Amino acid sequence: QLFRPDNFVFGQSGAGNNWAKGHYTEGAELVDQVLDVVRREAEGCDCLQGFQITHSLGGGTGAGMGTLLISKIREEFPDRMMATFSVVPSPKVSDTVVEPYNATLSVHQLVENSDETFCIDNEALYDICMRTLKLTSPSYGDLNHLVSAVMSGVTTCLR
Repeated sequence: QLFRPDNFVFGQSGAGNNWAKGHYTEGAELVDQVLDVVRREAEGCDCLQGFQITHSLGGGTGAGMGTLLISKIREEFPDRMMATFSVVPSPKVSDTVVEPYNATLSVHQLVENSDETFCIDNEALYDICMRTLKLTSPSYGDLNHLVSAVMSGVTTCLR
């Protein structure tokens, strides 16, 4: 079994591409449940080195709640490494006008609370899929596969 069902945390609404909703309201309602899961997993580790967070900087949930979660984990585990794989939005890939604002608000949080941030350019992901992999209309699965390959390569020395 790849994921344990008791590690899933569900919410009834999203942050609606709004960083503040993800960070201060909708995300704040869920973050304690998420931290309980993180705590439980951390307690099961023999030698916890740190955390890896994968999130988008363009939307309200990944950017707002994601950075809230990172800051809460940092508070609770100040002596552990925090690495993020942060997908940076691009105007060529999305037409959501608030994405640059969400990303800007997130970067400040990442500077404060992350030891390593690997910025993954959303536009570059699409270009790789289309030009290198010759995919005519890349799916999120295709993009996620590329991100997982990057993460695997970056973390090889830790395994």
